[in-house]
Amino acid sequence: MPDIQARIETIFEQVVRRNAGEREFHQAVKEVIETLGPVLRAHPEYTEHKIIERICEPERQIIFRVPWQDDRGEVQIHRGFRVGFNSALGPYKGGLRFHPSVYLGIVKFLGFEQTFKNAVTGMPIGGAKGGSDFDPKGRSDAEVMRFCQSFMTELYRHIGEFTDVPAGDIGVGAREIGFLFGQYKRITNRYESGVITGKDPRWGGSLVRREATGYGVVYFVEEMLKARGESIEGKTCVVSGSGNVAIYAMEKLEALGAQVVACSDSNGFVHHPRGIHLATLKRLKEAERRRIRDYAAERPDAKYVEAGRIWDVPCQVALPCATENELDERAARTLLANGCVAVGEGANMPVTPGGVRAFQAAGIAYGPGKAANAGGVATSALEMQQNASRDAWTFEYTERRLHEIMRRIHRDCHETAAEFGCPGNYVVGANIVGFRRVADAMLAFGVV
Repeated sequence: MPDIQARIETIFEQVVRRNAGEREFHQAVKEVIETLGPVLRAHPEYTEHKIIERICEPERQIIFRVPWQDDRGEVQIHRGFRVGFNSALGPYKGGLRFHPSVYLGIVKFLGFEQTFKNAVTGMPIGGAKGGSDFDPKGRSDAEVMRFCQSFMTELYRHIGEFTDVPAGDIGVGAREIGFLFGQYKRITNRYESGVITGKDPRWGGSLVRREATGYGVVYFVEEMLKARGESIEGKTCVVSGSGNVAIYAMEKLEALGAQVVACSDSNGFVHHPRGIHLATLKRLKEAERRRIRDYAAERPDAKYVEAGRIWDVPCQVALPCATENELDERAARTLLANGCVAVGEGANMPVTPGGVRAFQAAGIAYGPGKAANAGGVATSALEMQQNASRDAWTFEYTERRLHEIMRRIHRDCHETAAEFGCPGNYVVGANIVGFRRVADAMLAFGVV
């Protein structure tokens, strides 16, 4: 058999050549495949059937025009995307992101990550992602509705509960999901609840879905600390972001006895040494849609830092919950110097490769997003179960299921890392768990 490492390097060179300019996608692919040497040596059939090469190529990529009119009557034109990356384990599943940074490379990186994340959950769902370069920030409800209706007018023909099930992501919350589902229902003449997740619980959504990613990342960090004989109780924490993931990570940290002293948005961060007052933050961000600077205006003992680096705030637990590549090597070294002992990725690929290397070299507990933030998509799969059975579960029951899933994810990643000679390395554990599950299904299906 040819040298495995040389084969991996050749595959990566092909990916870069075939997907020119898509740096986020290149980064995601490299992060996964460079850890697969041990499993390829143990299972030569994966190499023989070119499983890695096939996994790195999306099954389908859809790009479409999204025209709509703003409140002034001016026509706006955006671009829509949906990439179905892999359906070996079930229908495509993954969110829609509405943000100016969205382009094909971002969507492919997210879809690639989603494939492994969904596999790690153990739920029967494949990987996909989509979105648009539309920015809902500052738009009226009527403008967001018109955009969502135009977006779904094209997307509807490519999705379905047994084909592809979108959900929310950055810029797509319950409001946007409602408009999208309303247009799907209008066009198809079907009340197909299972076609989209993240819905309002009053019309088919799952209780806990809003909280799930944030709760899940805290559960995962809790398990990592337990494996080291430590507790999350009493830990000082910093959480980047102030959207759903960040807010509900803070809520669960507080419930478990930790103290969150800083959070952020795209303009800056607030440092509140006495602990972030969650009720104030929720009101400002969820009810009033205001900026994080307004928190400091209402809490005089909190300090707002414009365009500052939240990772300069000393903490023991850091949860990057904002966006990709937000925590670089310099920030990682600052966190380590200030006594950080655990990092859990609430966002997708928020730590740069240099940051990851720094954390791993220091031997702290580091939970990659495809494991640590899998609670959101796991609860989306639970929402699909409820929709399929025309049932609705209580908050307590759904959260219990989420907690069980996150404990199982941690156990699988922890045990797999040890099995392949990398104890405590959750990057290796998560990548191999996800890869093996997808690869075995692909082998079973033949060359398709």
